[in-house]
Amino acid sequence: MNFKKLVLVVSVVFFAVTCISAQQKTEVTVEEQYLSTIEDVIIKEMSLSDVRDNKLVALQYIEDALNANRISPEIQEALNSLVGEGIMNPNRENGRLMNNYPDIRAKAADLMAKIPTEDSKEMLTKIVLGDTEPMVITSAIRSLGIIGINNNDDVVSTIAWTEKRFSALNPTSSLAFEVLNAYEKLLPYTKDRNAMIQSISRIAANYQYVTPVRNRALELLRDISVK
Repeated sequence: MNFKKLVLVVSVVFFAVTCISAQQKTEVTVEEQYLSTIEDVIIKEMSLSDVRDNKLVALQYIEDALNANRISPEIQEALNSLVGEGIMNPNRENGRLMNNYPDIRAKAADLMAKIPTEDSKEMLTKIVLGDTEPMVITSAIRSLGIIGINNNDDVVSTIAWTEKRFSALNPTSSLAFEVLNAYEKLLPYTKDRNAMIQSISRIAANYQYVTPVRNRALELLRDISVK
């Protein structure tokens, strides 16, 4: 959407909000309703844009909103779209993927930690299983640990499977480190720890990882053994 169209949409939304506010008395001021609604419009339109820079604008608006504890269905929907950019919604021209933006996906995955919902967990799990970029998967695993939802140990199982896949094909120390951090956060919510322990043991014994990561794995194994 170009700038003129966006301005028109914003004007229409402002008029609608003003009319509604005139009819209903609420604790929310017209200005607050206006700003919140305009913010959602911009986020939605920028996140769906074909232009990469517009998606970055959407992420900045989302980050500002979440830092101010403003959460809306539009923000959740935008993050779901951005975190799967190029993976869940590939745009191809002549067989070439045009919207493969791992930095966009990684940033969106990090921001999803601020919306600790089942919806966020499900989307991040799909990214961990479906993405191929270590930086994106690292961000998604970090957010899964922060969110802390691990029904039936499904998140731990997903992380363990992904860690095993990367340890064999593309061992990445930064990813392994976030795997360990996520395990530590998810430990109180994990019933069957076998997959977690096996995964941590693989990291501890894999000399392709840097020494601090392997030492971190050994420390976590000791912590689990006494709990």
